Amino acid sequence: MIESFLRYLRYERNYSERTIVSYGIDLREFEEYLKGLESGFDLQYADSDVVRGWMVELMENGRTETTVNRKLSVLRTFYKFLLKKSIISKDPMSVVNGPKRKKPLPVFVREDDMDRLLDGDFFTDDFEGVRNRLILVMFYETGIRLSELISLKDSDVDLINDTLKVTGKRNKQRFVPFGNELKSAILAYLEIRKIAVDGNCEAFFVRNDGRRLYQMLVYKVVKQNLSRVVALKKKSPHVLRHSFATAMLNNDAELESVKELLGHESVTTTEIYTHTTFEELKKVYKHAHPRA
Repeated sequence: MIESFLRYLRYERNYSERTIVSYGIDLREFEEYLKGLESGFDLQYADSDVVRGWMVELMENGRTETTVNRKLSVLRTFYKFLLKKSIISKDPMSVVNGPKRKKPLPVFVREDDMDRLLDGDFFTDDFEGVRNRLILVMFYETGIRLSELISLKDSDVDLINDTLKVTGKRNKQRFVPFGNELKSAILAYLEIRKIAVDGNCEAFFVRNDGRRLYQMLVYKVVKQNLSRVVALKKKSPHVLRHSFATAMLNNDAELESVKELLGHESVTTTEIYTHTTFEELKKVYKHAHPRA
């Protein structure tokens, strides 16, 4: 049956040789599993419970969710072929669901590491130093996206009401409040920008020649400065967005409020940060409790 199926893939479905070899390996692995069972199932008599048993064994042997789902996909194609050829009358895969893929938790910078960076002597007093510190502070204290930071205009920064007018995805606008530290950093930047940059500026955040910042430059600024205090693999502006959300929730902000500040369409998107804060809570518990 396996050889017949592989010929079908090669000559009727025009699958690549590499894919055919991979399908053959997975099917023979499943066949070996069936032979090892006490009842000694053949491929055509395997039912959904047997398939689930194989799935559990794969997981217990350290196979990832992605690998198991790929193998189950091979079985689905195989049993559809057998059904089409009337070799079987019922598809055992019709009621089998693969393991759910785990979504990676957002990477974030801890509050004490951000304090060390922003309160330390890492930034120079010239235009670039003041601007770069403001970039870090603004990402961390407002949670805005990279594209939103780059597109800011002077008119979007309201120093009377202490708010940013942010243009997010699909040109949806929202207002994000900010505190005294960010306000002081903005005022310092605007003051030195008057001196360092000649003429009109295209945007709020600019280079020495007055032109708008571009994405790779901001990435470089964030990565270089986060490298001073953390050894995270990811050191991007989005990590600072995650850090903002995590810090807010760790300090008792309501989920709905964080959703609005981040500009999420649904609170479901924001909920992933609650998992992050719970993981942090578990670490604190295991570190602090004498019998944890």
